[in-house]
Amino acid sequence: MLEFKGKLGIEDFYKVIFKNEPIQIDKAVLETVENSFNFLKEFSENKVIYGVNTGFGPMAQYKIEDSERIQLQYNLIRSHASGTGQPIAPMYVKAAMLARLNTLSLGHSGVHVSVIKLMAELINRNITPLIYEHGGVGASGDLVQLAHLALVLIGEGEVFYKGERKDTKDVFKSENLKPISVELREGLALMNGTSVMTGIGIVNTLYSRQLLGWMTSSSAAINEIVKAYDDHLSFELNQSKRHVGQRQIAESMREHLQDSKLTRKREHHLYSKNADVSVFKEKVQEYYSLRCVPQILGPVIDTLNSVENILIEEVNSANDNPIVDVEKKHVYHGGNFHGDYVSLEMDKLKIVVAKMSMLSERQLNYLLNARLNDMLPPFVNLGKLGLNFGMQGVQFTATSTTAENQMLSNPMYVHSIPNNNDNQDIVSMGTNSALITKKVIENAYEVIAIELITIVQAIEFLEVQDSISSKTRKMYEAIRELVPVFKEDVIMYPYVNLVKDFITNNKT
Repeated sequence: MLEFKGKLGIEDFYKVIFKNEPIQIDKAVLETVENSFNFLKEFSENKVIYGVNTGFGPMAQYKIEDSERIQLQYNLIRSHASGTGQPIAPMYVKAAMLARLNTLSLGHSGVHVSVIKLMAELINRNITPLIYEHGGVGASGDLVQLAHLALVLIGEGEVFYKGERKDTKDVFKSENLKPISVELREGLALMNGTSVMTGIGIVNTLYSRQLLGWMTSSSAAINEIVKAYDDHLSFELNQSKRHVGQRQIAESMREHLQDSKLTRKREHHLYSKNADVSVFKEKVQEYYSLRCVPQILGPVIDTLNSVENILIEEVNSANDNPIVDVEKKHVYHGGNFHGDYVSLEMDKLKIVVAKMSMLSERQLNYLLNARLNDMLPPFVNLGKLGLNFGMQGVQFTATSTTAENQMLSNPMYVHSIPNNNDNQDIVSMGTNSALITKKVIENAYEVIAIELITIVQAIEFLEVQDSISSKTRKMYEAIRELVPVFKEDVIMYPYVNLVKDFITNNKT
């Protein structure tokens, strides 16, 4: 049980989203929310407060009569529940709900306490609103996507429940749940914010970190099986450059390879008399996709750490409008719902993930090209050359998927289109950026899955199972349980999908 106190870290998201740990709302959180609601109710009686007694967006110039205030909130929710495209997977919606719950719990939104209680119940019971991918421009936050969340909270719309898509009213009846109490600005407060892009973004970072672990391990393994010199991973070389990420990747790879019998010391082979040699048969230095892994993956881990930090700051921020300040007895109007912080970070993340898929594809090509590695058969073909094809067919999949990632890694952050009668004249497109990043990550898992199968096949051909490091051996055995040794050609797609699912759901 996670004790929810209105502040979340990345590990809290992991526990709730990946481990289905339930949350329990601390009493102090409920008191904070109730105080905020009571203050706003009293403060707004004789004042013009946006979204309480005015219309929304360009319609804010129209005053709303007291008798129509509640209807105003329902009208906003229903009219903006207008998403299209594919439904967002429940895992990502659950993360968005947790992010929204957190920001509303800070007491800067003036919502009724029933909002907090019902959202917690939905999270704990794995009742996730139907939210579509298309609709958000990320300026008043995830206005359209969050409208679908608000729609469920008022007892309407649809949800995913026990693996099925159902009407909210039917699920509420079976689970004995009541809709929220709409009193002041519950519609606007639920919809104004960055929680969908942030929730998706946090899941993206968790999957990216796991992906980086597999990429680091596969990079260590390929260096090992081709008997690379180990000085490019040395403490001394990498310490001479000041980037923390580079040093961490090199250290991880050294740890991975510490008991390997295959990597070589340069001083044993080249730092000795070679007077009788005019041309070295073996490469003096490895190709960049093997030798420069710390320099390539270093920026990835540094970027990932930065992205994670920004997203957690966003999740623990008030990203609503207006902002209620109980302590100062004031309400401030502004633009905390704007999604530029998240949009930019998602663009950064998809760039480095795309680079990981590019590195994996180049390492794969090195293994498959006998003229490059000079130690494996073409396409790591364990059968009869010409008759059999080995990994030849699956390379096309890795290449095309990497190319798609390269295209998708172009930024959304700079693709603003004015809308909303030019009230929203510059927008973030943050949710689009987060969803494209999700796709890039899924693609990268496919490429690395193909590389891992190839590494295992290479180990089989070289018969070095007893010489590889214990960590490579563990990885080899895990993949071998899913993919048999094959000399005759087999249908490849089931095995690629099995390995992809395995590495998506397991850490190295």
